[in-house]
Amino acid sequence: MFVTNAILHALQISIFMLWEVLWPLAFGFLLSAMIQTVVSKKSVAGALGKPDLKGFVLACGFGAASSSCSYAAVAVARALFRRGANFVNAIIFEFASTNLVFELGLVLLIFLGWPFVAAEFAGGLLMAVILWILFKVTLRQRMVDAARRQAELGVFGSTHEAHGEMDVSITDGPFLARLFSPRGFTAISHAFYMDLNSLYVDLGLGFLIAGALAAWVPNSWWQAFFLTNHPTLNEFWSPLIGPVISMLSFVCSVGNVPLAVVLWNGGISFGGVISFLFADLIILPILNIYRKYYGGWTALYLLGVSYAAMVVAGFLIGGAFQLLGLAPTNHSVAVFETSPSWNYTSFLDLAFLVLMAVMAWRFVTTGGIEMLRAHAHRPDAGAKLVHDPVCGMSVDPATAEHSSVREGKTYYFCSRGCQETFDEDPARYLSAPKK
Repeated sequence: MFVTNAILHALQISIFMLWEVLWPLAFGFLLSAMIQTVVSKKSVAGALGKPDLKGFVLACGFGAASSSCSYAAVAVARALFRRGANFVNAIIFEFASTNLVFELGLVLLIFLGWPFVAAEFAGGLLMAVILWILFKVTLRQRMVDAARRQAELGVFGSTHEAHGEMDVSITDGPFLARLFSPRGFTAISHAFYMDLNSLYVDLGLGFLIAGALAAWVPNSWWQAFFLTNHPTLNEFWSPLIGPVISMLSFVCSVGNVPLAVVLWNGGISFGGVISFLFADLIILPILNIYRKYYGGWTALYLLGVSYAAMVVAGFLIGGAFQLLGLAPTNHSVAVFETSPSWNYTSFLDLAFLVLMAVMAWRFVTTGGIEMLRAHAHRPDAGAKLVHDPVCGMSVDPATAEHSSVREGKTYYFCSRGCQETFDEDPARYLSAPKK
């Protein structure tokens, strides 16, 4: 009975936390999907080709406007690198796409308040600058060349690669006409549910682990671990250990936020929370993907410079907010025991659930389920892949179930929905590539 009650208590905390941030998550995914509908990945790659200040700024901006899934961000970064983006800009892009995104800010605002939102975005920009400086000082051309040779091999890293390759953008016509057209609605629904499919495991694990830690690990243990009885040591220790905890949690992207709430409640410093949130791109599974994408030495190099940038940025931003009197001092978090009630949160949650249901209908009726199955399929080693002309995903002609012939050439598709879209207006996809 004791074990059952403990499990139910942990699940209750997890569900309460999820209900508090359901609408911000959905709203953030919706905004990201809308941006992906009007901005093509090819245009992003072209803008990130030069290792100058403009390229750095564009990498931060395009990253902030992209999908927040860490695995997809890593896959997109390699795709951009292979399409001509500068290596440094590609890495800056992926860090911006998981640390400067809108949904992360909304969830932080609901759980921890505006100082954490301000620190996350200010610290994210600071970390990007520190990374850029470290790359300029330590990165050698031979390392970039080796990384490019490995990247060009196209080694399979994760099932999220297809999501990273997918480009549902609509580039012809006025902005509003593209966004609010039937094609735009389809593209938004596909981008929304592809993002959700990429993140639901991390989100679920994040909330479940946070609920278990909040229910089962006493605050006294956390306080001893974070050296809260020694405030000066706590300020230095927390940014150092925060990324390590994140690495070992195996949880990334927005799924890290519930864990950050638990750590803050347990006594980690303000700067430690920020460095913890930054570390979603050095968790062990992603380091293994770096190894496959760029080689073992490059993976270790990215781990070293990334960890250094996270620690320094977390320490500096924590100190700056303390000096300005902006860092919170109350570590108590009420969300663990706040049960759902009929308020604006519940109203917005229900409204977004209805909107999600409408988008789910559009997603399912336009070939979305087939596309998900195609994304989950791992191509055979040595397969000669081609690109779906509609969504941009790599397809193996030997196993593709959908194809069309135009002017003697066969085009292959990841799903029935892409084939039907192509057949309705082939000229749209054959006359000019996305720019």
